[in-house]
Amino acid sequence: MKKIITIITIFTIVLFSCEDELNVPIQSAISGEEVPLNAAFIETQVVATYAMLDGNRDNTNVWRAAPSNWVYGEVTADNAYKGSDAGDQSEITAFETYAAAPQNSYVDYKWVSVFEGISRANGVINSIANGVAAGTITAEEANAFMAEARFLRAHYHFEAKKIWGNVPFVDETVTESITNIGVDVWAAIEADFQFAIDNLPEDKTLRVGGASYWNAQAYLAKAHMYQLDYDAAKPLLDKVINEGPYSLNTFFHDNFDADTNNSIESVFAVQYAVNDGSNDSSNGNYGDILNHPHNSPIGAGCCGFFQPSHNLVNAFKTDANGLPLLDTFNTTNINNVDPNDTSASGFPDDASFVPEPGNLDPRLDWTVGRKGIPFNGWGDFPGLAWTRDPANGGSYVSKKIVYRADQQGTVNTATGWATTVNAINTNIIRFSEVLLWRAEVAADEGDLPMAAMYVDRVRARAANPAGWVKRDDGTDAANYVIGLYTDNGGFPDISFAEKAILFEYRLETALEGHRFFDLVRRGKANEVLNAYVAGDNTRGYLSGATYTDTDAVFPIPQSVIDLSKGVIEQNTGY
Repeated sequence: MKKIITIITIFTIVLFSCEDELNVPIQSAISGEEVPLNAAFIETQVVATYAMLDGNRDNTNVWRAAPSNWVYGEVTADNAYKGSDAGDQSEITAFETYAAAPQNSYVDYKWVSVFEGISRANGVINSIANGVAAGTITAEEANAFMAEARFLRAHYHFEAKKIWGNVPFVDETVTESITNIGVDVWAAIEADFQFAIDNLPEDKTLRVGGASYWNAQAYLAKAHMYQLDYDAAKPLLDKVINEGPYSLNTFFHDNFDADTNNSIESVFAVQYAVNDGSNDSSNGNYGDILNHPHNSPIGAGCCGFFQPSHNLVNAFKTDANGLPLLDTFNTTNINNVDPNDTSASGFPDDASFVPEPGNLDPRLDWTVGRKGIPFNGWGDFPGLAWTRDPANGGSYVSKKIVYRADQQGTVNTATGWATTVNAINTNIIRFSEVLLWRAEVAADEGDLPMAAMYVDRVRARAANPAGWVKRDDGTDAANYVIGLYTDNGGFPDISFAEKAILFEYRLETALEGHRFFDLVRRGKANEVLNAYVAGDNTRGYLSGATYTDTDAVFPIPQSVIDLSKGVIEQNTGY
């Protein structure tokens, strides 16, 4: 008998409810007589399956499985440094230097969390089958529950596929370890999303932030985009764009504000709540608990991780026409780095700071905390005073996850060891991404006017001066200049279009967990990441780091391989 599959859990789920805490047992872990198998019970299982979207099993070390993928999608790319000091959470440095090992606790925790979500989805599916057989739920109830369960199962498998590449597809029939080699997981993911499309109502959403007819189409399109299957993605994207309920928010920063969660731009997002009676606000965003300015009044000032790279900040430079400097953006650092500081860590905290005189994309200062720029109502960002170890992590901090000063105590938790836990949703898909995917499809087809049009829909929102960071007197916080490609001759050729779209996706979604995976799926990781580590002379530990094609997927945890007795096989190169 093979070892019972390690990714199918049979433990009690602790489901944190906004009302109270409920201990909801997985149906397969208890005898059939104890399970009512009615709609009310299956509803609790569905909610428990959604609950794993935050990666939080026990309020412990949740940053290892954060749905924002800040370690796997950003620190591993050119957008961010680990931050903090060198010795704290040192395992992350292995991801930065493309040296993560199968024994790294981060991949272990992420694997367990992702496949716990799959296990819960399969528990729902089994309960539905048994409920239908027993006559305790109706066909209509069964279809709705099944559509949500299969949507979520597809989401969790998508996460596993993009992180580890070679993964098994675990459906409701699996009871033993099964091979992860030669498995067409994409086909099964697509089938689950298609089932959700076919069985969810077009005219309504069953629950706030949940699976829907429309976001299932967007997610299926994303699955095709990750396979560069543009022909399959195109009609789905067109339908979502032209007929769906989504649009761009008026202001870019409304995508990162608890007061505007589930906005018209939110296609699918992890839902959070704090101060709701759960244990230490367990429904809040524990995955990003480490990633707020250190030694600041924000929360408890914890902990100074996930600091934006110089390369990312430089990417927001624009030329005289307000267009990105696609090839030359990183030749010099903007004026947040003192050229006389041999550590290149940033300006000292004194009045000598000189603002950047060049043109900047206004999205920069909603993405990154920079010295001298207003910081969500907390005053001007002071620079090194709010960074834990500038020599290791640099002089910038992440901003999209930071709540406003006037929200203190309402959207962040008042309990726990770090009160930075907050209710700002984690975006999985935004409508701006859908537009940029459609631009990518158009560029591949050689339809350059359409490609530029979709990119400019995203840029036009960013170009609205009413949405720029302002000082107290109403003036712009920096020299913001952003223009449209269509006002400057459009895209001259396919190569330029592809480069511009990749760059635009970086600017628009920076620090949201997508960068590494986007480079890998487009076949650009080798070129971009090796140029990045070779060109960054500010972080000594990057010296000698090299990205190879085997680094496109992460190591499967050794514990999984061992417990499966080798049925699960390691990725090549680890």
